[in-house]
Amino acid sequence: MPLPSDPPPMRVGGTTKAELSTIAIAARQAEALGFDSLSVGETTHHPFLPLALAAEHTTTIALGTAVAIAFPRAPHIMANLAWDLAGYSGGRFVLGLGTQVKSHNERRFSVPWAPPGPRIVDYVACLRAIWDSWQHGTRPVYQGEFYQYRLTSPAFNPGPIANPRIPILISAVTPFTARLAGSIADGAIVPQAVSYRYAREVILPALLEGARERRGGLAGHDSQPARPQLRGAGYVATGPDESSVAAERERVRGELARALVTRAAAGVVRLHGWEGRAERMRRLAGSGRWQELSGEGGDDMLDEFCVAGTWEELPSAAARCAGAVTQLDLPLPDRALDVGESARFAALVAALREIAPALMP
Repeated sequence: MPLPSDPPPMRVGGTTKAELSTIAIAARQAEALGFDSLSVGETTHHPFLPLALAAEHTTTIALGTAVAIAFPRAPHIMANLAWDLAGYSGGRFVLGLGTQVKSHNERRFSVPWAPPGPRIVDYVACLRAIWDSWQHGTRPVYQGEFYQYRLTSPAFNPGPIANPRIPILISAVTPFTARLAGSIADGAIVPQAVSYRYAREVILPALLEGARERRGGLAGHDSQPARPQLRGAGYVATGPDESSVAAERERVRGELARALVTRAAAGVVRLHGWEGRAERMRRLAGSGRWQELSGEGGDDMLDEFCVAGTWEELPSAAARCAGAVTQLDLPLPDRALDVGESARFAALVAALREIAPALMP
């Protein structure tokens, strides 16, 4: 299927807590302010239940997980969750998947560990085989290395839906995982503790390499891929005035410092030549000296990850994100906005769409 000649504009995504008591309000607010999508993660709450409420209270905004942890849920369970949300939302659901690390799989989710790369490839292929069976009534014959779908009956088939092409995004933080996301899925979601430079120079080329493989016929059940998506990367510190921006920037400083001492940040640290600083930060973290940890990072390090400014200033500051991602993630306001503030924030969302996205051929 030929790709459109003109690339789509930058998308603006919102993130919110997967909280049943607040998701409907957040979803309506995000849609009213002009966000293209709203995502929830899997941290303190279940990521799928709130999205059913979000779908009920909206009509146009895309809704998704960023990310749901794959391996604790059998592919058939995940397929059911995604199928129901895609059908109920009118095709607005996006399934963002992550693998998590060995310790969390084994000690938090009680899931046996296996190499995550081959396992997620098998997982996604099994998902697509299940959806194909439900949509077209095909016989369940999938047999992979880790997963299988070889038994069903009409009683267990939910039947076709109007929008069966459910986008899948894979969490990626290394060239390997980015290439994998491009080859088996519709794109990648990268953590905030990924600098725009790392996204542009490391993640994007690997994602596109994987997408070329996908178009070459390595996608199994997904034979008509669209342009890959690249979501996330970096932090945004914004607010209606300078004092709120300054407070947000300091909050980000602490969050970033805690992220940079993890193994997942090794590639970013290496690209920027921060190995020595990161090692000092790890020693501070190991001794519980968290206040000093934030100070060790410094403004130069923070500026590589964070764009900051008031609602009117932020589009100019965020211009340096051009070419790094296809979607910028912007925190939803943490309170109800009055009419004037809503207009200002909606103008911000519209202005961010003018930034050039990552080029996806």
